[in-house]
Amino acid sequence: MTSIRPLVPLLIAAGILLAGNGLQGTLIALRGAEEGFSASLIGFIGTAYFGGFLLGCVAVPRMLQSVGHIRTFSALAAIAASATMALVIWIDAGVWIVMRLILGFCFSGLFTSVDSWINSSVANKDRARVLSLYRLIDLGSVTGAQFLLPLYGTSGFVIFGIIVIFVCLSVVPVSLADRSSPKAPDSYQFDLKKIWQLSPMASIGCVAIGMTNSSFRLVGPVYAQDIGLSITSVATFMSAGIIGGAVLQYPLGWWSDRYDRRWALIAATSGAAGAGLFLSYIAGNSQLLNYLGIFMFGAFAMPLYSLSAAHANDRAGKDDFIMVSSGLIFLFSLGAMIGPTIGSLLIEYYGSRALFSFTSVVHASLVLVTLWRMRTTESVPAQRRSRFVGLLRTSSYMVRLAARKRRTAKRGAKKKNG
Repeated sequence: MTSIRPLVPLLIAAGILLAGNGLQGTLIALRGAEEGFSASLIGFIGTAYFGGFLLGCVAVPRMLQSVGHIRTFSALAAIAASATMALVIWIDAGVWIVMRLILGFCFSGLFTSVDSWINSSVANKDRARVLSLYRLIDLGSVTGAQFLLPLYGTSGFVIFGIIVIFVCLSVVPVSLADRSSPKAPDSYQFDLKKIWQLSPMASIGCVAIGMTNSSFRLVGPVYAQDIGLSITSVATFMSAGIIGGAVLQYPLGWWSDRYDRRWALIAATSGAAGAGLFLSYIAGNSQLLNYLGIFMFGAFAMPLYSLSAAHANDRAGKDDFIMVSSGLIFLFSLGAMIGPTIGSLLIEYYGSRALFSFTSVVHASLVLVTLWRMRTTESVPAQRRSRFVGLLRTSSYMVRLAARKRRTAKRGAKKKNG
């Protein structure tokens, strides 16, 4: 068994980056409201971030091929730290929109660099361990970072300075990592038309999921503050949704591996719609009920991307995997650009309850699309179904890690049976 020890610097870098990025997403919403930005403007700033993320999905692999992982990572980290500093130096909506666009591009590239570095450094037989460890780091870093907000507050320079420190420190383990020459990423085909032909349901689903998940992550703090939660309670509210996102990943995946995956999608999407309605019409201003509601929302809504991606890959050929993964991430990012703007506009005009009414309408529409596809297309036979792997983040390289995990498991099963 290959030691994970050489990957420790990369995993530390990933944890630091995830903490900084997760903290910044919540901070932008809270500090923007504090500075007098309207809810719709805060939503548009969130849209700018995912616009940059989308551009990064397309451009960063070429940067990695041109100058390598360490140079790409270092350059993007320097730009991200500078852009974060600019946010607190110039408290201006136009500057924030531009800086968040740049930050979306940078963080897309930073995570892609780490993901692909791990991908090239780990042996096939160890991918399950590494993927599980990475998932735990993802969950722990983003959740823990939320509680720096009540500790240091959202006003002034300090909290932005902490994010800059996180970004700068992430360069240190990457620069000193044992593997100095990771493999350059493979080229991949990008064909949205073919992805649509493979699975219209997964294509529509990823856009819809991008709309709802990004609304929670980027506009959720505005909702929480609007119903009267303190900074500490906002951090707890966001953490409850993120933790909830890990709870049903594997139960839903286990179910979807054994039966028609679309039934698992219907169950999870219906649950997310119900949780949204609970938050909109039952939770009120109750702190406990809002924690419960957002935990259930995360539990049902967060696994939807993984389920949709697994469904698309069930219908893809063995040479189509990278094309499918990059295309679905692109579609998710498109939805994520739309969701925060719509959600924030609804809050501005109809009040905080409208945010999760919006997510419920989107999820209910996705249920109808899934039912329509079940009436018009046959399910994928069990023997052709790929093994489900839950992903907390959408990254083409994390999806690639998951694919190798599935292939390794299949080879192991063939050897055992043969």
